[in-house]
Amino acid sequence: MQGGTVYLATADDQGNMVSFIQSNYEGFGSAVVIPGTGIALQNRGANFSLDLSHPNRLEPGKRPYHTIIPAFLTKDDHAVGPFGVMGGFNQPQGHVQVVLNTIDGLLDPQAALDAPRWRWLAGKQVLVEHHFPLHIAKALAERGHEIKVSMEPEMFGRGQIIWRNHESGLLIGGTESRTDGAVVAW
Repeated sequence: MQGGTVYLATADDQGNMVSFIQSNYEGFGSAVVIPGTGIALQNRGANFSLDLSHPNRLEPGKRPYHTIIPAFLTKDDHAVGPFGVMGGFNQPQGHVQVVLNTIDGLLDPQAALDAPRWRWLAGKQVLVEHHFPLHIAKALAERGHEIKVSMEPEMFGRGQIIWRNHESGLLIGGTESRTDGAVVAW
C-alpha cells in the first residue's frame, strides 16, 4: 500500500491563516495509532541512514530529511497566505515553481498552480510535463540537460493556495487540476 499526503490551507475574515500538511509517508505510516484517536503516526524516520558518513545519518536530536513543507508566504511583514504542494520528493521543487509563478510570473493562485512544471530527477535529467513550453525544454537540452516528457500529471505534485490582499482583505484561492482538491468559501 502506498502512503498519502493531505494538504489544507485555511483563512478567515480576521486574518487568521493556517498551512497544514499530514503525510504517513508509506502505507499506514509507523503502524502506531494514538489510542482513542484513530490517528496513525507517520514514518518519516525511514529516511534516516545507518551509514555514519551519510549526511542524513541517525543520531540523537536530529530530524530526518523529508519533504513535509506547510508553506506560508509573507511580503513586507504582512501575511500573503498559506500554500502547499504534495508529491514526495517533488514537493520542494513544486513550492519553488509556485512561488516563482506568483512573484515573477504575476499569476493568480489558480494559474500559478496549473502552470506546466518541471522536475529534476538526477544528474542532468529533467522531467517536464507534456504541455511544458517547447522553447524552454529545447534551451535546457542545448545546455546539456536530458529532457524527458511525462504524460503523468501526478509526477509534478498537487497543491492548494490561499492569497490575501493586504489592503482589501480579499482572499483568493486555487487548487490545481492535478488533484482532487477544492476551494470553498462562505
